[in-house]
Amino acid sequence: MKLYTKTGDKGQTSLAGGKRVMKDSKRVELYGTLDELNAALGFAASSLSDNCEDLKNSLQKIQSLLFEIGSVMADPGQKKLSAVQKSDTAFLEDKIDRYTESLETLTNFILPGGCESASRLHLARTVCRRLERRMVSCRKFTGKEDFIFINRLSDFLFCAARMTNHRNSIPDFVWKKST
Repeated sequence: MKLYTKTGDKGQTSLAGGKRVMKDSKRVELYGTLDELNAALGFAASSLSDNCEDLKNSLQKIQSLLFEIGSVMADPGQKKLSAVQKSDTAFLEDKIDRYTESLETLTNFILPGGCESASRLHLARTVCRRLERRMVSCRKFTGKEDFIFINRLSDFLFCAARMTNHRNSIPDFVWKKST
C-alpha cells in the first residue's frame, strides 16, 4: 500500500468513517491542532535528560490520551463525546501538585525559556492553549472532560517546564517591565 493516495489533491480529506470534508473545515483544524500538540510533546520529550524520566513517562501517557481525543474529534458518527475520564485530569493535577512542591512560589510573571527541554515544553504549552481556543469554537466536536483535560494540560506543561529548569539548576527568568 502506498503512503500517498492523491485523494486530498483538491483540498479535501476523509474523516473517520469516510465522510469527505474540506481540509480547512473547523473539525480538521481542530484535530490538526491536536496533532501539532502531540508532535510538540514528542519533541519536548526527546530532549529531556535522565533526571526527568518520570516526566518523559507522563508525556508518553498524555500523547496516547491525545490520540484518543483526536479519534473522537475526527469521527462525526462518534457517540462518545469525551475520550478521557476525570481520572486522567486528576492524573495531571496530581503531577502539577507534586512538581509544584519542589518549586519556589511564583510572585512574578516568568518568561518562557531556560534549558532546551523547558523551552520545548513552553512551546508545547502555547500549542495546547491554541487547541483550547479551537475547542471553544468547536464545542459540538469535543466533550466536556476532553476540554477540561486540555485546560489542565496547559497548566501541567507550564509546571513541567519550571520543574525541568529546576532539575537542571536553571532559575526562572523573571519578567521585568521595560522602563
